[in-house]
Order: sequence, then C-alpha cells, then structure tokens
Amino acid sequence: MLWLQTKKVLIVIIGALLNAISMNLFLIPANVYSSGFTGIAQLLSKVLSEYTSINISMGFLLLLLNIPVAILGWKKVGKSFTIFSFLSVLLSSLFLTLIPIKEVSHDILLNAVFGGVILAAGVGITLKWGASTGGLDIIAMVLSRMKDKPVGTYLFLLNGIIIATAGYLFGWEKALYTLVTLYTSTRVIDAIHTRHAKLTALIITKKADELKKAIHAKLVRGITMIPAKGAFSNETRAMMMIVITRYELYDLERIIKEVDPNAFTNIIQTTGVYGFFRRD
Repeated sequence: MLWLQTKKVLIVIIGALLNAISMNLFLIPANVYSSGFTGIAQLLSKVLSEYTSINISMGFLLLLLNIPVAILGWKKVGKSFTIFSFLSVLLSSLFLTLIPIKEVSHDILLNAVFGGVILAAGVGITLKWGASTGGLDIIAMVLSRMKDKPVGTYLFLLNGIIIATAGYLFGWEKALYTLVTLYTSTRVIDAIHTRHAKLTALIITKKADELKKAIHAKLVRGITMIPAKGAFSNETRAMMMIVITRYELYDLERIIKEVDPNAFTNIIQTTGVYGFFRRD
C-alpha cells in the first residue's frame, strides 16, 4: 500500500512537471491558451499584465482558482482524490514559478501541437493513477455524484469562453491555434486514459459480498448482481455490473486487485445512462 501511494505521488509530480514545461516552454511564449482552469489562469495573468499595472504569476492564480474547488471536492468527492488533485495543482504552480518562460520554437503551430501533447501527457498519466489536475475534473466528479449531469457541456462552454476572450483581446489567429492545442491534448488524453466519460464494469468473482462492501465503501455507485456459472468448470459465481465515471476507474481497479485478484473484469464503453447510476 505504501509503495502504491509513493508511486502515485511520483506520478503526480511527473504530471505536474510536464504541465509546467508545456506552459512555460511552448504555450505561454506563443500566446496559445490551455483549457480549463489552467487556461483561465493563463488568460487572467495576461489580461492583468497587459491592461493594468498588476502582475500576478499564472501559477499563483491557478492555485487561487483551485482552492474553493478543492474545498468542494473534499466535502463531496472524497479525501484521497482531492488531496492528490490539490497536490498536483500545488506542484504545477510551483513548477510554473521555477521553470523560466523561454521560447523553444518560433513556429506557433509547433508550439500549439507540442504544447498540447506534453500537457495531455501530464494530465493523462495523472488521471490514469486516480488523481486529477484539479479544476474542472473535480467539478465533473461532484456533478456526476450529485446529479449525474453531463460535464461535457460545461467543458465546452468554459473552453469556448477562453477561446472567444483570447481571440477578442489578442487576435483571432491565437484563438484558432488554441483550438489546435485543445484538439491535440484531447486526443492524447483519450489515448493514455480513456475517452469515455462513463464506463460499465462487468466483474465475475467468487467473492461478491466482500467486493460489494469494498466498492460501496469507496464509490457511491449502485451494483447489479447477476448469477453466473463457468461454462468449463460449472462453478457458480456472481457477475457484478457497475457503471462508473472515468475518474473512478483507478479506484475500482485497485479495489478488485486487493479483494479478489483472480476476478475477471471487463470494462466497456457506456454511450448513455437513463436514470441515476449512483447509490441512494
């Protein structure tokens, strides 16, 4: 357990470092904007320095924006996820301050593409290990657990505001290159983690009761129990069906490995859910 936690911290550190490298060496020098809270912090820092005498670093703004979200996540999502997510934000803010802003390439397209790829690599590995880079990821978890709201609409609206504001203030060419970064980062995150917001896990196990208790202790999700029998062995087993979000995949995998390492698990895409898929 200690080794897993240590490895998770190392992954979060690497992810935060990649995020800072992407911003300070590629996106910020090219005036290309990121998505989510990182993009908001980047845009606010630029607006304040350009239109006022106030100079606030992007890293500090990113930390400020995530404090209320971290409090919300602590209350509504869970301590472990929120702690590692806020650690990611804290380290990203630190690395953004320590790494100097330097232009690696004069080609804005190369900056947009490579910045998006490196940023997505940091986000993707962080998500894969059960944490997040804060901001909208935590909001997505809260919405999913409370009302099962589709977070895609909120992501689209927020990123649309970032792009429109950047285009209006600093030129529409920058906004178009920001779209290139958003598309690139989305594709890479999908490849590293998963593109699907909701997933269905089919778990065939001999330890259904223990596994059910462990899952309910960690995830606020309903479970359907289906009787099953092995075709070759004729042994009676239980098949558990549970719908989760992409942010809960790491926790579910860890629970299954701890309770029943011999369980057979099939994770499949869920294109739609009708009714609540949380446990009342």
